[in-house]
Amino acid sequence: MPKLKLAYIGVGLMGLPMVKHLLPQGYDITVYDIVEKQRDAAKAAGARVVATAADAIPGADLVILNLPTVEAVEAVVTGTVLKVVKPPQIVVDFSTIHPNHSRAFAKRVLEATGCHWVDTPVSGGPPASGTGKLTCMVGGREEDVAKIAPFLADATQRFTHMGPQGAGLSTKMVNQMIVACGHTVMAEAMVMAEAAGIDAKRIPECLTGGLADSPILQRIYPRMVARDFAPQGYARQLLKDLEIVSAFAAEVKAPMPMTGEALNLYRLLVHLGHSELDTAAVVKVFERD
Repeated sequence: MPKLKLAYIGVGLMGLPMVKHLLPQGYDITVYDIVEKQRDAAKAAGARVVATAADAIPGADLVILNLPTVEAVEAVVTGTVLKVVKPPQIVVDFSTIHPNHSRAFAKRVLEATGCHWVDTPVSGGPPASGTGKLTCMVGGREEDVAKIAPFLADATQRFTHMGPQGAGLSTKMVNQMIVACGHTVMAEAMVMAEAAGIDAKRIPECLTGGLADSPILQRIYPRMVARDFAPQGYARQLLKDLEIVSAFAAEVKAPMPMTGEALNLYRLLVHLGHSELDTAAVVKVFERD
């Protein structure tokens, strides 16, 4: 079966690794990003790069958005998607935004163009994006999800259709609660291990296979011990996601005392000037001189 043609808008921390992963699989990908360096990197990887987002869309089967903020999605939808997309093109949005915003974008696009929208937020970070190991949460019509399923199977390790449009992002809210709380617990655990005088770096080895074991323990905790804060996911992005989680939880009247503490810690981390560091840098809030 021939691969779907992709118009890929947004090749940043998550988008560029995914494009690099998909190109060797035979995908025809036309790319646009507002940052010249990212466009150049996509071109060097073998993607076709164009001057505007609108130039990427004609001829594509799927219009892929992988953008950092709701404002960025709004700009692309208003400035490009509403003017250019045509049936049977499908808009596939990997961005993490509020589910209500996603539903509103989908409604606008459908009414203006007749095209459908599928929300496909992911978890796993840039390394997983570049190796096809992402976990994907999907919201949209069954027939649209069926059409994009071969693409999602190539782009991710696992994708689950959680329900109608917006359901993928509602699931991502749950994911981000777990991720953020996990990060802050790892930071506390590392600080206590160091204070107790045991070999903090051996904690993942020691706890492997126990109830405390997790990908966060095995992947994030060692980076905290090593003070390796080169961004695989920006602190500011996780804070952005947590602010969305907080608003979403208030709307559905779900209590989130633990996640509220994680939100406060990431607010403090960014307030201290560490927005461009990795999410693992939350340990800096606990460190003492």
